[in-house]
Amino acid sequence: MTLQFIHDKEGNTTGVYIPIDEWQFLTSKYEELQKAESDNSMHLADWQKQIIDQRLSAYESNPEDVFDFDETLDDIEKDL
Repeated sequence: MTLQFIHDKEGNTTGVYIPIDEWQFLTSKYEELQKAESDNSMHLADWQKQIIDQRLSAYESNPEDVFDFDETLDDIEKDL
Protein backbone atom coordinates (compact mmCIF):
# COMPACT_ATOMS: atom_id res chain seq x y z
CA MET A 1 0.00 0.00 0.00
CA THR A 2 1.32 3.41 -0.98
CA LEU A 3 0.53 5.80 1.85
CA GLN A 4 1.55 9.44 2.04
CA PHE A 5 1.71 11.04 5.44
CA ILE A 6 0.64 14.65 5.87
CA HIS A 7 2.59 16.78 8.35
CA ASP A 8 2.06 20.20 9.89
CA LYS A 9 4.76 22.87 9.92
CA GLU A 10 6.25 21.40 13.12
CA GLY A 11 6.61 17.99 11.47
CA ASN A 12 3.76 16.32 13.36
CA THR A 13 1.78 13.77 11.36
CA THR A 14 -1.73 15.13 10.91
CA GLY A 15 -3.17 12.80 8.31
CA VAL A 16 -2.70 10.05 5.79
CA TYR A 17 -3.39 10.08 2.07
CA ILE A 18 -4.52 6.78 0.54
CA PRO A 19 -4.67 6.56 -3.28
CA ILE A 20 -8.27 6.10 -4.47
CA ASP A 21 -7.71 2.69 -6.07
CA GLU A 22 -6.33 1.36 -2.80
CA TRP A 23 -9.19 2.97 -0.85
CA GLN A 24 -11.73 1.33 -3.17
CA PHE A 25 -10.03 -2.03 -2.63
CA LEU A 26 -10.23 -1.58 1.15
CA THR A 27 -13.88 -0.49 1.09
CA SER A 28 -14.79 -3.48 -1.08
CA LYS A 29 -13.07 -5.80 1.39
CA TYR A 30 -14.34 -4.24 4.62
CA GLU A 31 -18.05 -3.37 4.73
CA GLU A 32 -17.65 -1.15 7.80
CA LEU A 33 -15.38 1.19 5.80
CA GLN A 34 -17.94 1.39 3.02
CA LYS A 35 -20.66 2.21 5.56
CA ALA A 36 -18.47 4.82 7.26
CA GLU A 37 -17.74 6.42 3.90
CA SER A 38 -21.42 6.67 2.97
CA ASP A 39 -22.39 7.93 6.44
CA ASN A 40 -19.82 10.74 6.31
CA SER A 41 -20.21 11.60 2.65
CA MET A 42 -21.07 15.27 2.22
CA HIS A 43 -22.66 15.67 5.63
CA LEU A 44 -22.60 19.29 6.68
CA ALA A 45 -24.12 20.86 9.76
CA ASP A 46 -26.74 23.55 9.18
CA TRP A 47 -24.37 26.29 10.40
CA GLN A 48 -21.81 25.15 7.80
CA LYS A 49 -24.42 25.27 5.05
CA GLN A 50 -25.38 28.81 6.13
CA ILE A 51 -21.76 29.99 5.91
CA ILE A 52 -21.39 28.47 2.45
CA ASP A 53 -24.64 30.09 1.31
CA GLN A 54 -23.48 33.47 2.66
CA ARG A 55 -20.12 33.22 0.93
CA LEU A 56 -21.65 32.14 -2.38
CA SER A 57 -24.13 34.99 -2.20
CA ALA A 58 -21.35 37.49 -1.45
CA TYR A 59 -19.36 36.19 -4.41
CA GLU A 60 -22.34 36.30 -6.76
CA SER A 61 -23.05 39.89 -5.68
CA ASN A 62 -19.42 41.03 -6.11
CA PRO A 63 -17.37 38.59 -8.20
CA GLU A 64 -14.71 41.27 -8.74
CA ASP A 65 -13.90 41.33 -5.00
CA VAL A 66 -12.06 38.01 -4.99
CA PHE A 67 -8.30 37.47 -4.99
CA ASP A 68 -6.37 35.26 -7.35
CA PHE A 69 -5.31 32.17 -5.40
CA ASP A 70 -1.77 31.92 -6.79
CA GLU A 71 -1.09 35.63 -6.30
CA THR A 72 -2.37 35.43 -2.73
CA LEU A 73 -0.09 32.49 -1.95
CA ASP A 74 2.86 34.38 -3.45
CA ASP A 75 2.07 37.39 -1.24
CA ILE A 76 1.87 35.20 1.85
CA GLU A 77 5.13 33.43 1.04
CA LYS A 78 6.93 36.79 0.62
CA ASP A 79 6.10 37.62 4.24
CA LEU A 80 7.41 34.34 5.64
